[in-house]
Amino acid sequence: MAVCARLCGVGQSRRCRRRPRQNQQDQSSDSDMDEEEEERIVGQRRGDAGAEAPDGGVNTAGPSRVHCSGAGSQRHGVGLPHPQVLSELPPELLVEIFSLLPGIALPNVALVCKTFRQILNTETIWRRRCVEEFHMKEDLRKMESGGVSSRDLYVKRVNPRVKSGRFMKLLPDYEHMDYKDVYMHLLHPYRHILGLWQPDIGPYGGLLNVVVDGLFIIGWMYLPPHDPRVEDPMRRRPLFRIHMWDNKKATVECMYGHKGPHKGDIQTVKKDEFSTKCNQTDHHRMPGGRQEEFRTWLEEEWGRTLEEIFHEHMQELILMKFIYTSQYDNCLTYRRIYLPPAMPTDLTQPGLFKGTYGSHGLEIVMLSFHRNSARATKLTGDPNVPAGQLTLDVDLSQPLLLPDLEHQRNVEELSRLVLGVHQQVQSEAREDTPAPVRVPAEGACGGVSSAEGLEVHNGVGSDGCQAGPSGDTGPPETQPFILPLGVMARNEVYPRTCRKCFYGTGLIAGHGFTSPERTPGLFVLFDEDRFGFIWLELKSFSLYSRLTDGLAHAHAPNMEQFEAMLRNMQSWTS
Repeated sequence: MAVCARLCGVGQSRRCRRRPRQNQQDQSSDSDMDEEEEERIVGQRRGDAGAEAPDGGVNTAGPSRVHCSGAGSQRHGVGLPHPQVLSELPPELLVEIFSLLPGIALPNVALVCKTFRQILNTETIWRRRCVEEFHMKEDLRKMESGGVSSRDLYVKRVNPRVKSGRFMKLLPDYEHMDYKDVYMHLLHPYRHILGLWQPDIGPYGGLLNVVVDGLFIIGWMYLPPHDPRVEDPMRRRPLFRIHMWDNKKATVECMYGHKGPHKGDIQTVKKDEFSTKCNQTDHHRMPGGRQEEFRTWLEEEWGRTLEEIFHEHMQELILMKFIYTSQYDNCLTYRRIYLPPAMPTDLTQPGLFKGTYGSHGLEIVMLSFHRNSARATKLTGDPNVPAGQLTLDVDLSQPLLLPDLEHQRNVEELSRLVLGVHQQVQSEAREDTPAPVRVPAEGACGGVSSAEGLEVHNGVGSDGCQAGPSGDTGPPETQPFILPLGVMARNEVYPRTCRKCFYGTGLIAGHGFTSPERTPGLFVLFDEDRFGFIWLELKSFSLYSRLTDGLAHAHAPNMEQFEAMLRNMQSWTS
């Protein structure tokens, strides 16, 4: 106990260090007993360490004794001096130790003693905390915000002396700011809003990514590419930012509109939910009124003018979306969402994909795997099927082998294969009988060409394929793929080979999410970053391409919490 107390700097040893040197002889017998016991333990440890000589022989030298009379005392002995309290360690070693602690614990460490408080002012400690916990760049003095355009970083100011306009950069003063202030006044207070969020914008939803970008915390709204260029990268628009000024106080600014940053506010409603509010909505208005705002929004949203969109139904959908979304004025509520956890048995890497949805344009979905099923959940939606709903549900125990290219062109042939599986699945559901055990997707031997699934008997498939120890028969082989005649596709540039195909269902509904129903279709896995779905009833094809953006602070803690999030997402828009 005495050794532990002395190393921790608390208990009797602290009082012992503070006693004057001349009063050490007046210690009680219990304290003498502790000192002798401590010296015996330390000597024994040194003897054990020195019992084995470097050349393999026995070290005959006896253990050296250590005499300690407080934090400032001198130790005399044969070996190297051993610190008796943590504060006696070299400062560079204390810096390394404190750098390993979480930043939230460092203020409590500073309360221990003056030495600790002085060492915790070292920039190295706080720089490491900022980098490891928030992925901030390591050089604060050369830091720039890589995601904000120059128009947003500069604002016009009037110099009263010369009465002329000048542009002033809207960046904090790097030279008078250190990592400790950034951590304590910016990163740590707003750590709860980092990650992925879905805004509550009715059926349209959205995807917000809050990240540390330079000396800013920026909320980026992720927008799909312009229809139908599904392979293009995502577009990003800053909605708000948080940064520090010289007064070491974080400031929230709204980035919505076309007049630059202005005052905003962020409120944490409850766990995994926060709200943004703009305090100067007049910055969102444009001189030309609503007509100019609509034209600007249309150019950003669709990359074209209304006159270039000839389909009348599409024009109505676009105008409806503008009227609905523009009423929020960046005063929104956001709910946290997670990226799906990856498992070794997954068909492909789960994650976020952008896909084509006919006249609704491109939308963002989340692909996740749940045992024998793959599910695509909408993060952005439309008036028919809103965000949060399960747009695709794929049965990975029902693989399909496509016919040759000549028969693939016939939509009736494809319908016969898919509807055969659909009827079997519906029959099993009505009878409430357990389905036969089927080989997983990786061991499907290329799939089956009939409506029946591939049953396993003693490790041998019904088509004679020998299943391996884990059900895997080797690397997946590609097969030719072509869309049947009569199936519409927004993007004609799709892969001409695929790895696997499965039976699945897609969710369709009327306007306002009325009369929703699941209809059969074909799920086509092209490669690691692309998949497709053929909606048989709609005779339509959707192509999906993976989001390759790095998304930090977005991974689910576990599968149970991720599945709970999916259930909540469906309830938000149901």
